[in-house]
Amino acid sequence: MITAHCSLDLLGSVAALCVCDLSPAQCDVNCCCDPDCSSVDFSVFSACSVPVVTGDSQFCSQKAVIYSLNFTANPPQRVFELVDQINPSIFCIHITNYKPALSFINPEVPDENNFDTLMKTSDGFTLNAESYISFTTKLDIPTAAKYEYGVPLQTSDSFLRFPSSLTSSLCTDNNPAAFLVNQAVKCTRKINLEQCEEIEALSMAFYSSPEILRVPDSRKKVPITVQSIVIQSLNKTLTRREDTDVLQPTLVNAGHFSLCVNVVLEVKYSLTYTDAGEVTKADLSFLLGTVSSVVVPLQQKFEIHFLQENTQPVPLSGNPGYVVGLPLAAGFQPHKTGALPCQLVAQKVKSLLWGQGFPDYVAPFGNSQAQDMLDWVPIHFITQSFNRKHFVLQDSCQLPGALVIEVKWTKYGSLLNPQAKIVNVTANLISSSFPEANSGNERTILISTAVTFVDVSAPAEAGFRAPPAINARLPFNFFFPFV
Repeated sequence: MITAHCSLDLLGSVAALCVCDLSPAQCDVNCCCDPDCSSVDFSVFSACSVPVVTGDSQFCSQKAVIYSLNFTANPPQRVFELVDQINPSIFCIHITNYKPALSFINPEVPDENNFDTLMKTSDGFTLNAESYISFTTKLDIPTAAKYEYGVPLQTSDSFLRFPSSLTSSLCTDNNPAAFLVNQAVKCTRKINLEQCEEIEALSMAFYSSPEILRVPDSRKKVPITVQSIVIQSLNKTLTRREDTDVLQPTLVNAGHFSLCVNVVLEVKYSLTYTDAGEVTKADLSFLLGTVSSVVVPLQQKFEIHFLQENTQPVPLSGNPGYVVGLPLAAGFQPHKTGALPCQLVAQKVKSLLWGQGFPDYVAPFGNSQAQDMLDWVPIHFITQSFNRKHFVLQDSCQLPGALVIEVKWTKYGSLLNPQAKIVNVTANLISSSFPEANSGNERTILISTAVTFVDVSAPAEAGFRAPPAINARLPFNFFFPFV
């Protein structure tokens, strides 16, 4: 037991810690570890506001000081005890050879006296916004042997720039193109028509000159190849150029007004990749136009699509619900067909109605994947025959005359954004009996196809909870003496 008259130096740095010592050169009330307090001050203390003072809690074993007051003494005295505390956590520091690393270092604030010294020790400052963005972007890109989803595409100098609108409709050129992220954006630029030849974003070279790294941090580069150039005139007519030479914006004076020709209006990237996350090919298509003072500011459109190598892209008819006007996504399962009982002409007519490779299934949504076979809707095939009564049946031939397809769909999902979903498809092949024509005679047979879409959506009902059932039993004599 160590009393107040003992020297605090015996306790080392732990005794020097006092979190309740807030007033310099003054005794804080009930602060037993305050070195400014005397025995006279302890006599008016009621208790120690901070009874235990410990060092760094990250160590496995640390010194602690326990403070208390001895009111039996006259005058009352402060009592403190030095103990060893064990940290129960398995993640603790046993020993350290650099104690300043356990706490944050107070930064040195620059002033007129130390500014020159801080400038010599630092790497300097930069006011170039593009270099800062490029530098931070390179730090965020993981060093991997392949591209992963969402990782910015690297080029020989920084990253593949994909202009887009951020906080406003204006184009921002420092937006990176992300791997496997298909995008299609529109944005506007405020341009000075007299300086159109100096604006990089209006030139083809700004988009076709970068070389994409095959994989991140690789020395192998994939050049961007211009596949097509389409010229749009002021009256919106389109003309495709035979060559793919890079054209520069050119300012042309046409009488009292100026025109800027060969200005980039649309840019479409098509990148081919492998299943190993490597970019193997980069194609580019341009739509160039003529800009006059009437169309300033200028609207541009940018698209980027990713295609896997050795695969054919499958167009979607919606995402996820079907979009009006787009074709139904359908497919068939290969199977062997037996011999048809009808004559050769009947087989020809039937093949004409069914077409080549009539599907067996229809996708329920516009973005359904082919591998999700169990989710697709099977097509129900119905064959109907109608006999004519004005000729002998044994001299007749059953010929298909009509193919009627009925598609039933429903509104699926939330009431705020319902999606069109195919729930049933029926293909009805209607055949009729026709008398066989004599040899050398010709007969004209009318055939028809029809497709109908039937909305089978059930009316929306509010989803309220059922009212609670009151199961109350009254005593048998509740209505006595009236009943």
